[in-house]
Amino acid sequence: MELHVVIEGGRDLSGQLYRQLREAIRGGRLAAGAQLPPSRLLAAQLGLSRKTVAEVYARMTFERLLVGRVGVGTFVAPQAPEAPAVPPPPAPPLAAHARIEHWCRLETPLRRQGPMGMARYEFLGGAPDSSLFPHADWRRCMLQALREGARSRALYGPAEGEPALREQIARHVAFARGVRCSPAQVVVTAGAQQAFDLLARVLVCPGDTVAVEDPGYPQARLALAAQGARVVGVPVDAEGLVVEALPADARLVYTTPAHQFPLGMPMSAARRQALLARVRETGTLVVEDDYDSEFRYEGRPTDSLQGMDDAGRVAFVGSFSKTVAPTLRLGYVVAPSALAEALAAARHVTDGQSPAALQRALAHFMADGSLLRHQRRCHAAYAERRARLLDRFADDLAPWFELVPATAGFHLAALARHRLDVDTLLSLARRVDVGLYPIAPFHRAVPPRAGLVLGYGMIAAADIDPALDRVREVLAQMGRP
Repeated sequence: MELHVVIEGGRDLSGQLYRQLREAIRGGRLAAGAQLPPSRLLAAQLGLSRKTVAEVYARMTFERLLVGRVGVGTFVAPQAPEAPAVPPPPAPPLAAHARIEHWCRLETPLRRQGPMGMARYEFLGGAPDSSLFPHADWRRCMLQALREGARSRALYGPAEGEPALREQIARHVAFARGVRCSPAQVVVTAGAQQAFDLLARVLVCPGDTVAVEDPGYPQARLALAAQGARVVGVPVDAEGLVVEALPADARLVYTTPAHQFPLGMPMSAARRQALLARVRETGTLVVEDDYDSEFRYEGRPTDSLQGMDDAGRVAFVGSFSKTVAPTLRLGYVVAPSALAEALAAARHVTDGQSPAALQRALAHFMADGSLLRHQRRCHAAYAERRARLLDRFADDLAPWFELVPATAGFHLAALARHRLDVDTLLSLARRVDVGLYPIAPFHRAVPPRAGLVLGYGMIAAADIDPALDRVREVLAQMGRP
């Protein structure tokens, strides 16, 4: 990489070089300790004589801007802090400043900003147990993918995803969730969040009405609102989304039927049939977010909405953030045939493709059975933790909370039986090193009931009782109901 210096004309060559290097050091573009190119190399790059460059280096060394190390090279010396410069007058705002302010004011309740301190006992929802990740299996699949990449041409891949991964996803969702699709209907995305964004870009125009569950997943709502949609919250009850409350002009409906987020109950069979009948008549598209249904603990398996749909009205969204790792950033949409090509075009326009090596590695990870083995290990661990939570909330924590019945996933919703100052509870729990999280931020228009979202992916089974003992003590200090 060449050092950015611009030499104009043929006069005052050493002065030009000196001033630019000095300005770069004083302005911080060349940080203390940065190594400068050898004088011979920099002279060749700039079309100067080596003597000119050497003289500038010598002058700056004398002024203690540079320091030479024999046999090593020339480096930027540590600089004494300068007096703060007088700031220039503010420039006029950008022409798009109103749009910029709109994005800056956008609510981002689940955004992680910088390193976030974690408690000793964490009940963070949606976070899987990284200690269960099969690093040896993944390393083997990744090396195989890299070897394949070394033998192929270094070209951009298909926007809809690597063919091998799309085939494995189609097989996986057919096996695990009863989804009826071909690989041609699968579009690989950068996690479920990009799937929501692509669906919103393709389907929603400014002013269109879209319906989301309330309470529900904020990121899906924000993706739709960002495209200018009129987002309407629809209440949920013990059977899931209340179909009768859907707005008549809804162009799109977002729902989590297998494991309602964040409350946890599954959508009943009757409610699923009612929803499909409604959208079959209106032409509305249903976005089925199947974010963690692979982990099911009770009852018989339920059909996916997509598997029940015979009119091409359901887009099935999945993610590998819960089953593999959040840092992988790979998800997918199983789209109706009429929609798949448009989503692929939108993916091509926005960011082109997901990293090919990761896609190939994940395809191998699924094909050789590593994903299913990993899911089974996680299922056994999560089932033990879930059972412990159920026992405690049916026993000594029952005076304060009741759990919403849930058959899948790895979080539970605990609703307060009586009036409870949740903010005080969270603060006092953090003081005793327990991370608790409220359910209120997931509500939009429906008044929230005080409660907690209890994720059990990050906390070990042996830590649940000590953590809940501390929570019980805090609740007792706040006063028994």
